[in-house]
This record gives sequence, structure tokens and C-alpha cells, in this order.
Amino acid sequence: MPLEMNKEVFITCAVTGSGATQDRSPHVPRSPEQIANSAIAAAKAGAAIVHCHVRDPETGTPSRDVKMFREVTERIRDANVDAVLNLTAGMGGDMIFGSVEEPLPLANSTDMAGATERVEHVAECLPEICTLDCGTMNFAEADYVMTNTPGMLRAMGSQMTALGVKPEIEAFDTGHLWLAKALVDEGILDSPALVQLCMGVPWGAPDDLNTFLAMVNNVPKEWTWSAFSLGRNEMPYVAAAVLAGGNVRVGLEDNLWLAKGELATNEQLVARAVTIIEAMGATVMGPEAVRKKLGLVKRAPR
Repeated sequence: MPLEMNKEVFITCAVTGSGATQDRSPHVPRSPEQIANSAIAAAKAGAAIVHCHVRDPETGTPSRDVKMFREVTERIRDANVDAVLNLTAGMGGDMIFGSVEEPLPLANSTDMAGATERVEHVAECLPEICTLDCGTMNFAEADYVMTNTPGMLRAMGSQMTALGVKPEIEAFDTGHLWLAKALVDEGILDSPALVQLCMGVPWGAPDDLNTFLAMVNNVPKEWTWSAFSLGRNEMPYVAAAVLAGGNVRVGLEDNLWLAKGELATNEQLVARAVTIIEAMGATVMGPEAVRKKLGLVKRAPR
């Protein structure tokens, strides 16, 4: 595939995520107010899209609390800076097994919910975008499986489409893109679709460039895509994604560091991405341009 650099790039900031990073950096936001403030700061730094999870304000553990999602979205919408709102819908598919000799019953930390419950906060808040993790995979933890069956994805995708919220397909391997194309062919998801290529997440697609280009080559030409990698490879993937024709994602969900020994904030990571993109001769898109490109409509919550 000949490389065709993207000259107009949007940045997504993944503000806090659901990983166990809450005690590894004081900059990882926990409360709805902290998450919203960090998202607003990232938008001011150049992020057109802010991707938000919520956490328990006391412990920092990930949550699916609809009231917290509502508070985050209201704070962002009331801010003096515009941003395209992207809420996770990845929670509720966490299957955690017992020991290797006695895998059942499942551990108490298992969080499995039905399709309607998994998108309840999306129906309540009506963001422009929400994520759809398009497959099941082993995650880094020894006995944790991220569970998204084809039936569950068809149900969730249908609900998202009916709500008028654009799914951001999160693809962690080439098979996930295969399934995503099937969902579009079946009319469950609209075309052109929006894809996030999630590179270097154990045990999905490794973030070497050969695998990355295989992922890119499996995205239909008319679709819009972004990509990210983790840790020290976050910023190299800003350049790689732009060079390969895509958009970029940065943020504390994926990487805590600005430099060796220097913990980052979300706005610092976004600012670094802006510098890289502009140094490559591309321009950074704002939220209104992204809405026009992706056919999004900013709405009030229910």
C-alpha cells in the first residue's frame, strides 16, 4: 500500500480510561469534575474529541454509574470550549475467571451486563460518539477476558445506530475489523464507519509497523480511522498514523509519561501531538470540522 499522508488530522484525547493507573500518577482524573476539567483542558490544547470513562471518586476504580457520566457530559457541554463528546461503552463485558484449576465460579470482580444496560448512559447523555469494542480478547491480566460476542455487538450496535450516536469501532486485531465490516454489511452500523486502531494492547495486535499496516489495509477506504499505541510508543504512533493517512489519539488512558521521569497531563500530551502533526506539515482539525466530516450532530441529553 502506498502511503498517503493525512493533511487534515483530528486528535482524540482519551482522558482517564479504566485501567489500574489511578495510583500511578496524580494527574489521572477520578471524580466527574476532575475528568471533565481534564477533558476541557485537553480540548483547549487542541483535542477535537474527548473520550471519557468514569471512575469511583474515592478509589479510582472504573465505574458504569450513569449519574457520573451525566455529570461529566454536562460539565463538558457547559464549558467555554467546544469538544466532540465520545463516551465509552466498553464497560460491562469483563469476565474474570477463578484459578486455572477451578475457573468457575467467576471472580466477584466480574462485571457482565446486558446490551441495554451497557448503553444506558449513552441513551441518557446522547454523546456524538460512543465506543464499540468489536471483539472478544484476552487482556494483559492473567484471567481477564474482555467479552464482546457477535450477538452482543449486534444488539449494542443497533441501539447506538437507533439513538443517532456514531459508534467508534475499537479494533484490537484484524479479526475485529472483519466483524466490523460484517456489521456494516448487515446494516447494523452505518457506512462510512469510524474506527480506532488499538495497537500494542496485550494480547491484541502488537504495535510493530508491519502489523499496523496490516490493520490499516483492512480498513475500507471510505471509512475514517485513528490509531494509538501505549506508553513510550504513544508519540511515535502520532507520526505513524498521520503518515499512513489516519488520525491520532493520545491521553492518560494510554500513556502516563511526557518524558523519562516526567509524568504528563492530558493537555501536555495533546500539545505534544499538535507539535508533531504541524511539524509534519499537516493541520489540526477543530470540533466543528470533525462534526462535518463525520456527520455528527451535537445534541442536548435526554
